Amino acid sequence: MSFNDDVYDVVRLIPYGRVTAYGAIAKYLVDNRASRRVGWALNSSFHVEPEVPAHRVVKRNCMLSGAMHFPPDRPMVQMLKEEGVDVKDGQVVEFDRVFWDPMTEL
Repeated sequence: MSFNDDVYDVVRLIPYGRVTAYGAIAKYLVDNRASRRVGWALNSSFHVEPEVPAHRVVKRNCMLSGAMHFPPDRPMVQMLKEEGVDVKDGQVVEFDRVFWDPMTEL
């Protein structure tokens, strides 16, 4: 199994209406310096089956840093809002309330 596949497996476990951070996934996968690799993996996930809910992964400071990489027909902000995640000015509002940590949840 590849690093990308490992990332996809973790991201698929993020519950509806919750978000996590690139670094939280990297730490769970035993390389807390690999948050950028997590981002690269998610940039390649838009055509992967089963679907990877990459919109649920944000920066640790709650910024939607990957939003510009989403396809125009599936904007990150819209998908988060449809799940009840409040987003304002490119940031998740009440990040602590919706944050899902794979280290404690899995």
